[in-house]
Amino acid sequence: METESEPYVRLATLRQLHHVVADLNTARSLADTLQTVADGVVGGLGYELSAVNLVRPDGDLVVAAVAGSAGAEALMAGRIGSRAAWERWLTIGERWGELRFIPHTEGWALADDDIPQFHCDGPEPRFADEWHPMDRLLAPMYSASEELLGVIAVDRPGNGRRPGPWGREALQMYAFQAAIAISNARLRANMQRALVRLEREQQALRASEESFRQAFEYAPSGMAIAEMGGDQHGRLLRTNDALCRLLGRPASAMRRYSFSDLVHPEDIGTLLRTSAEGGRAELRLARRDGTYVWVSLRNSVVADAADGPRFLLTHVEDIEDRKRHELQLAHRASHDSLTGLPNNAELRARLGARLCNRPPALGASSATLDVAGEPYESALSRYGGAAYGPTDVETDENGFRSDGFDAPFGGPPQSMVPYDHHVHTVAPPEGEADDGTKGLAVLFCDLDGFKSINDRFGHHTGDAVLIAVARRLTSGVRDGDTVARLGGDEFVVLADGLGRADAQDLAVRLRNAIIPPIRVDGRAVRVGASFGISWASCGMSAEEVLQSADQRMYVEKRSRAKTNRRAG
Repeated sequence: METESEPYVRLATLRQLHHVVADLNTARSLADTLQTVADGVVGGLGYELSAVNLVRPDGDLVVAAVAGSAGAEALMAGRIGSRAAWERWLTIGERWGELRFIPHTEGWALADDDIPQFHCDGPEPRFADEWHPMDRLLAPMYSASEELLGVIAVDRPGNGRRPGPWGREALQMYAFQAAIAISNARLRANMQRALVRLEREQQALRASEESFRQAFEYAPSGMAIAEMGGDQHGRLLRTNDALCRLLGRPASAMRRYSFSDLVHPEDIGTLLRTSAEGGRAELRLARRDGTYVWVSLRNSVVADAADGPRFLLTHVEDIEDRKRHELQLAHRASHDSLTGLPNNAELRARLGARLCNRPPALGASSATLDVAGEPYESALSRYGGAAYGPTDVETDENGFRSDGFDAPFGGPPQSMVPYDHHVHTVAPPEGEADDGTKGLAVLFCDLDGFKSINDRFGHHTGDAVLIAVARRLTSGVRDGDTVARLGGDEFVVLADGLGRADAQDLAVRLRNAIIPPIRVDGRAVRVGASFGISWASCGMSAEEVLQSADQRMYVEKRSRAKTNRRAG
């Protein structure tokens, strides 16, 4: 009779298993899935009590769902059992396939473990396969990667007997399907959390983009976004209103340019040397009306985590007022406050820039040069009279001569070798030796009769005379020449590219330009001028050149008759 009913029992069990598995697939959350697993054991597999113990992130197991007994649920739900105790339970039990059965005869060894349990008192078994109240049946649930997800603990089969082979297989199959349902529920929960997190991040990104847009558009100083890389590198993609107002150009027109198109030609090198990452530069940008404005550029890179740097964000600050003030301060430091001419320090700086500390080589007015106190021709003949000196001398292991020559294959000492990178300033030869060489003439001018004007008419008139003389001197020289005021009534003119006769003619013209009367407060006063001419030459210092011109000026002043010098 039992044999004939076995197929019917199996079919009925499969139908029940199908229904409970279907219920697992309709659960909407992880909590619903866990409760459905517990309910399926009671409603589908015929056990009176079930508890689902779920592995937590820390490895311990928590009672996540209980079915079949309100008392058991109140006592066990939410309680935690250690992973070590569960591992011991799963090890000590009899293996029924994937199931673990712990008979009441062995359960005493687990009495002190911290795993939550619920038992009802009952009579001792009357036959071999009868279920004892202290029997334990466990169904472990594993993921696809063989990781323990949890354990289903069941108690009190409906028929009061320990499950047979088919009942065991049904519980094992159910635990397998429950593991899949729990994994899927966790995956859905993770996806939902990820979607919520993504939505929050997108909302934060949109809020950040809006904040950036408002900060960009309404910033009080200029802002620009330029393209990085590719054929359009540096092209302006976006500019704010402040930058458009600063340059007087509409935003639509700005997109046709890059900063290299707008920068002053003299500042293009500064722009190119500016680093894209945190670079800063002060330069001039062109306005629509053709004028230029001083700005400070500060760059930062807007990076894309996937593709690398994509855009360049440039902050443009108007520094026109500060720059104008700086230039005014620099001008005041280098120019005379009364006449506006370069002052003593600026004159010496300009003159010193043309001079080096060694004389020119042979052929550049070499008759007046020396090497360590010895005339150049004499020094050269001492080294063999040839450009590379004698060759029958000893050399060291590096090929250098032992007689003072610096070159491995002969040649004059380094002190006699001219600078290749420097164009020497030389003085034109005097007298009949004049070969048409042009040099840098230094004309030292001292006014004649100026002290008497100061004494008779006061410093106000004297200042007016100095201003007028400065204007006349400036008008009498070329654009590239320098007219400076040393102080008092002394002026210096630097005129490059002149021969000796040219310098004399220039001194005469400037003297004649100064002599005409100067009207101050309705009064006409006159001053004369004495000029001393010197020539700048490498090997001399700026102080030596000026002293030479000063001395020649006094010689010229004393050589002229007093009546020819006086004026006023």
